[in-house]
Amino acid sequence: MMKRVLIIATDGFEQSELMGPKDRLEDAGIATTVASLEEGEIRGWKDKDWGDSVQVDLTVGEVSTEDYGALLLPGGQMNPDILRMDETVIGLVKEFDAAGKPIAAICHAPWLLAEADIVRGKTVTGWPSIRTDLRNAGAMVVDSEVEKCGNLITSRNPDDIPAFSDALIAAVEQGAMENA
Repeated sequence: MMKRVLIIATDGFEQSELMGPKDRLEDAGIATTVASLEEGEIRGWKDKDWGDSVQVDLTVGEVSTEDYGALLLPGGQMNPDILRMDETVIGLVKEFDAAGKPIAAICHAPWLLAEADIVRGKTVTGWPSIRTDLRNAGAMVVDSEVEKCGNLITSRNPDDIPAFSDALIAAVEQGAMENA
């Protein structure tokens, strides 16, 4: 598996949930690519207001899952709610899952996993307000800092970013060693 992680986000992503794991991945020597619905920049959400912008490297239509070893889905309310309505995004989530590649989703981002119908029979966690949605999609929902089930890595909120990032880094490193 390649030591490259695709990050899919759009305007309204939770600032810390994109930048925290992205920085941790890059510090570990893992390359990241930010993909979004449109070219240019996307704006984060921080402390109940707009946060910093992040440069988009590719549109989701330009992404090939073969180029990446894992997928990172940051939360925030707006970001995953917009993304789960985009067929290309959901198709990419399904492709990463079908390939058995790690998919890390934090906070509200597990909505995308439910939309892609890949949580059925899996144990996951997420922000409290989406837990009923995850249960209704067939998941077993727990309240834990980080939950790993198969190729899925989920966490609840920004406080979980260190454990979430560590779990994703470990999964990417393990995959890179297995495919070396």
